[in-house]
Amino acid sequence: MTIRVRRVAAACALGAALTACGAPSTPHTSRPAPTASTAATAVPSRPPTLAPGPAGLTPVFKNGPRVDGRTVALTFDADMTADQGPRAAAGEHFDNPQLIATLRALKVPATVFMTGRWADEYPAEARDIGRDPQFEIANHSYSHYAFTGDCYGLPTVSRDRMKADVERAYTAFKKAGVPNAMPYFRFPGGCYDKQALKTLSAVGVTAVQWDVVSGDAFATDSDAVARQVLEGVRPGSVVVMHCTRSAAPATERAVHMIVPELRKKGYRFVKVSELIGATDRHR
Repeated sequence: MTIRVRRVAAACALGAALTACGAPSTPHTSRPAPTASTAATAVPSRPPTLAPGPAGLTPVFKNGPRVDGRTVALTFDADMTADQGPRAAAGEHFDNPQLIATLRALKVPATVFMTGRWADEYPAEARDIGRDPQFEIANHSYSHYAFTGDCYGLPTVSRDRMKADVERAYTAFKKAGVPNAMPYFRFPGGCYDKQALKTLSAVGVTAVQWDVVSGDAFATDSDAVARQVLEGVRPGSVVVMHCTRSAAPATERAVHMIVPELRKKGYRFVKVSELIGATDRHR
């Protein structure tokens, strides 16, 4: 399975590909909101979100302020599609525990965009990530099916099932034991249109894209991945990466190179929530 980005509403151009590493605290019929117990895991009781767009459309976040210091958010997609269960049963690994261990060792906070199907397959890992204050888990749909047509060969979610697919992911996170999932959503493949934004407005999420494509999906050259990230990062950047052993085998090695180089340049690693909060303050 591959996630890539395309031009969206004639304004957003990005490109990447797929796989890897989810959670809320209450049933999600609207915006997933953490409970008061959030403080125990250092998650804000009311995570920052962007105001709805024109006509109430779901807001779209691509990067943080360019003038608010050198901050950068590394994000990792935990992709597993609804139909990949047999491949997992046959031994394919859609997780990457070593990457999570590396992020912990390097003390790099990160945001993990997880599919509900991934959380179903790896509940212990989803719970472990979700309960670690170094990380935050956000929604990448349940099925990892596309929310538009013609999205890099992905199967599509029908319009009347989009909202349910997002809410089902939050339910899967909760079932896995993740205490708080963030009210952020990443479209599978990065593909969306005005109708998808309208349909998801009732869920109360902020859609999160990115401005730096790592190129780590299916890559085997970690040097090339690291170079692409280092050349693309600017203050406020959101980097899209993956943490699946089978589909992004070079990512963990690339992170070992990316992190010290960006720190030498004065960058501070933050979660997406911090960038969104900074963006909201600048409005």
